[in-house]
Amino acid sequence: MSKNTGTDGLSPWHKIAVLMIALGQEGAGELMRHFGEDEVAQVVQAIADLKNVPSELQDAVLLEMEGVLQEGAPALGGVDFARGLLERVLGPEKAAAMLGRATGGAATGFKMLRNADPAQVAPFIAQEHPQTIALILSQAEPPQAAAILEQLSASMQAEVVHRIATLGHIAPEVLDEVEQTLEVILKNVMGGKREVGGSQVVANILNVAGGRLEKSVLERIDNADPEVAEAIRKRMFVFDDLAGLGDAEMQVVVRHIEIKDLQIALKAAGKAVRDRFFTALSERARIRLFEDMDALPPMRMSEVEEAQARIVQQVRQLEEQQVIRIPRGGGNDEYV
Repeated sequence: MSKNTGTDGLSPWHKIAVLMIALGQEGAGELMRHFGEDEVAQVVQAIADLKNVPSELQDAVLLEMEGVLQEGAPALGGVDFARGLLERVLGPEKAAAMLGRATGGAATGFKMLRNADPAQVAPFIAQEHPQTIALILSQAEPPQAAAILEQLSASMQAEVVHRIATLGHIAPEVLDEVEQTLEVILKNVMGGKREVGGSQVVANILNVAGGRLEKSVLERIDNADPEVAEAIRKRMFVFDDLAGLGDAEMQVVVRHIEIKDLQIALKAAGKAVRDRFFTALSERARIRLFEDMDALPPMRMSEVEEAQARIVQQVRQLEEQQVIRIPRGGGNDEYV
């Protein structure tokens, strides 16, 4: 590949990090399950280093990797790991197909949407016609579509959901027109750049990859860059995520945490996690908790966050001890 692609300033591991991000958190997490610990640590560190990167640079890296897979050329600096990154897990045909989907030329509206912050783009999308919004959300990943939908007014939410449910078959030219509209919106909002890295991206990927891999990788990053490792840990699992625990896990959590911490933590918790804790308590304990919470004086938000952090830390310890299991990923990891 020509050296004027703009990728020469990236190390091999940073190029791989861009590829992993382009594949999405579930794809990257699944791939990481098959990597060695040293390889994962290198990639995770590289992802954490990345911030805003022009879309053209991401496309250039993807095209470069496509050349590696198709021609076997050492385009990423001769790193053997880069050459077999997808092939060793997916096989040559599936790897080429996956990369082909990611390298379909310049970023289009729907492709750009996958890398956009829902809270940032929702106000602009909300100004469009409900049918246009419905078509946009129908092409988004479900978690992102849900996040954008939450930002709309209640009446618009109902209108858009109804239109999505009754879309049926859409002419390709209509979708093309909607995608062009979306591309204009996203280019104005994002300024031609995408948030492709950072500790939150790493946390999302490691959440999918699993607890055992997460622990070993973060220990290695701790040795190299403790601040980065701590930033990733803080984003791995937050208090409101406890709403996803099952009945048995939640009852274990309640037995292991300080009730005083719970009283404080629930003062600023979301409804879902509050209800989850309440259902895990007996009626008598629930009434007592309500009374104690009502008796609490006004508190600083920092005190509430500290109480939530202590509970999250206890939950993570229970997981490390294999006492409970924390749900991870996009919701498809179910018991059968």
